[in-house]
Amino acid sequence: MEAKKMMEGGLYAVVLILLCTSIQVRSDGSDHKYKVGDPVPLYANKVGPFHNPSETYRFFDLPFCSPAHPKEKKEALGEVLNGDRLVSAPYKLDFLLDKDSEIVCKKKLSKEEAAQFRSAVSKDYYFQMYYDDLPIWGFLGKVEKEGKSDPSEYKYYLFKHIHFEIFYNKDRVIEINARTDPNALVDLSEDKEVEVEFMYSVKWKETNTPFEKRMEKYSQSSSLPHHLEIHWFSIINSCVTVLLLTGFLATILMRVLKNDFVKYTHDEETADDQEETGWKYIHGDVFRYPKYKSLFAAALGSGTQLFTLTIFIFILALVGVFYPYNRGALFTALVVIYALTSGIAGYTASSFYCQLEGTNWVRNLLLTGGLFCGPLLLTFCFLNTVAIAYSATAALPFGTIVVIFLIWALVTSPLLVLGGIAGKNSKAEFQAPVRTTKYPREIPPLPWYRGTLPQMAMAGFLPFSAIYIELYYIFASVWGHRIYTIYSILFIVFIILLIVTAFITVALTYFQLAAEDHEWWWRSFLCGGSTGLFIYGYCLYYYYARSDMSGFMQTSFFFGYMACICYGFFLMLGTVGFRAALFFVRHIYRSIKCE
Repeated sequence: MEAKKMMEGGLYAVVLILLCTSIQVRSDGSDHKYKVGDPVPLYANKVGPFHNPSETYRFFDLPFCSPAHPKEKKEALGEVLNGDRLVSAPYKLDFLLDKDSEIVCKKKLSKEEAAQFRSAVSKDYYFQMYYDDLPIWGFLGKVEKEGKSDPSEYKYYLFKHIHFEIFYNKDRVIEINARTDPNALVDLSEDKEVEVEFMYSVKWKETNTPFEKRMEKYSQSSSLPHHLEIHWFSIINSCVTVLLLTGFLATILMRVLKNDFVKYTHDEETADDQEETGWKYIHGDVFRYPKYKSLFAAALGSGTQLFTLTIFIFILALVGVFYPYNRGALFTALVVIYALTSGIAGYTASSFYCQLEGTNWVRNLLLTGGLFCGPLLLTFCFLNTVAIAYSATAALPFGTIVVIFLIWALVTSPLLVLGGIAGKNSKAEFQAPVRTTKYPREIPPLPWYRGTLPQMAMAGFLPFSAIYIELYYIFASVWGHRIYTIYSILFIVFIILLIVTAFITVALTYFQLAAEDHEWWWRSFLCGGSTGLFIYGYCLYYYYARSDMSGFMQTSFFFGYMACICYGFFLMLGTVGFRAALFFVRHIYRSIKCE
């Protein structure tokens, strides 16, 4: 009981810690007041191909003019995981000081440096900077293809003049826009040395927008009327699916079950020796424990932890922690909450394993700890090696890997063990409303569509159809440059997903039991989780039909990390499906008298 209380205390603490840290990020991020001529911090972040969001490089990996003493900004864990590497930029944008065609530096680009820039321009490279914690984007150059069919005839131009337009309100910076001068170009088409004069201009303008609302411009892009219409259409579509499905299933199940109850009660009153049929016939086998019960309990533990993690993330999102360009806030939250909720996985898995009369609870706990983290670790090791080979900012520094390992060793593992001990000592019994016979009944031969895979295909399609419109926006945000801020709509879609998953699993479990197939435990888990496989199928469609991603690094990052996310969905929705099926099966067998 003590361990359980400690776990609960830890869970309540996590939300408070994260809310406090997020408020801290907001307040000390850049709540600066400036006087005329004060230096305002400008950091260059990264460059990379526009269509490959994971493939980013340090700003000065390209031969720009670098400051005499480049200063690297200290970064939080989430920023590093996000691939941010902030370093002082060569431009001086002092408060309220206008500048016109100020020269940053004159530079003679060697053939190799010119080729580097040419390659970057041909791949649509963009740059990203932060000025007083406001993001700035821009392209490095342009490719002129007009009237030229042969790629060798294309003209490659580098932009050499950036115009910064900065808006202020009294002593605060409110907004910044950067645009490149389309007339100030350097021709990089030929393979030769090039003289470049990098310049910039600064224009300050006054605005009435209050400092508190300066980030709203970034979040409004996803709340534009035509976008909201699509989201609401998505929700109405999902709600109609849910209402039709739940109404249909509830009507059928209630009617069929009512008939079953009447029939079984009538059978008991008339002829006790008459042979039983349907789901009542297998009452002695329906609560027979599943095969591989240690793995089953571990999957339930991991699924419950991921479900809790998702709920906490939604709470923080709805409170307003993940506002646009709060660099790395989501990654920090995921790491911290996952670490602090591992006690839930330990408790659920160990408690359920002991209910199934399992004896080797230590092995079960190790399996629970490695069921999700193991594949994630292997994927990370491979992708981090790829990122190191590409010298990309997605490659985590050694120090960050040590920090994550320490979080796992000092927080995740001890909480998992504490949860496991609490679960083992909870002494909960599996509440089966009917007795299980000594020997299992033989399952009658069933048609092919009652097999596991066809049932999984049926079970996954409906929940997936309820969320697929919203999936496009999430993918375009995670694997693109679109901003997603309408978490309330996403939360509604998530609730719909849970309801549909639960209902479809219950319906398929009923039909399985009615066909006298009593091995429903794993089936209900697999059917619930099958939506994860559909989401991975959507990844293939999105990659080839809706995105312009290319290259080995981006492809491996996309399919590698999406495999981990879909596997997480599989475990989480599998748990939801099984819990719903277990509740249903207990309910119907409690409602009849079985010998």
